[in-house]
Amino acid sequence: MVTSERAGPTRSDCEDFLFTEAALLDEWRLDEWLALFDEGATYEVPSTSLGDEADSSEGLFFIADDYVRLKHRVTRLKKPGAHSEWPRSKTVRVISNVRIIEARNDELIVGSVFVTYRSKGEITDTYFGRHRHRLRVGEGGRLSIAGKRSLLDLTCLRPQGRVSIIL
Repeated sequence: MVTSERAGPTRSDCEDFLFTEAALLDEWRLDEWLALFDEGATYEVPSTSLGDEADSSEGLFFIADDYVRLKHRVTRLKKPGAHSEWPRSKTVRVISNVRIIEARNDELIVGSVFVTYRSKGEITDTYFGRHRHRLRVGEGGRLSIAGKRSLLDLTCLRPQGRVSIIL
């Protein structure tokens, strides 16, 4: 159920924002992608055995980045020394079932379903699951990411074995 305390961005606005985020990642425009995040934002990918509300300080996460670590991740992925992504993977992200779960003050909790296809070295992997974005509404209704959690709906990472891309 959606709760709202004020008018603001619509589901369609949020959907467009998430589509833009996916396109930036697919096009490897990582600096522009990072600019979507607020300073102090988080990016998390819990392990497949944890629940939706898991806390990274209490359980194993594949990725548990604060904003500083996220900046380092972007810098590292752009360098040839990032062997798992050099040359970079080809990816296609599909975002669907976008909905505003909660709207409060200047933040929205937005849920979506994703499928990310990753092709590298004659192997194509499929990652699927749900995103939970905590979007901040700024001046003029401008959206930014205050937090992103990608919940993989895989029972394990096989055959992929790793998450070296940004979901």
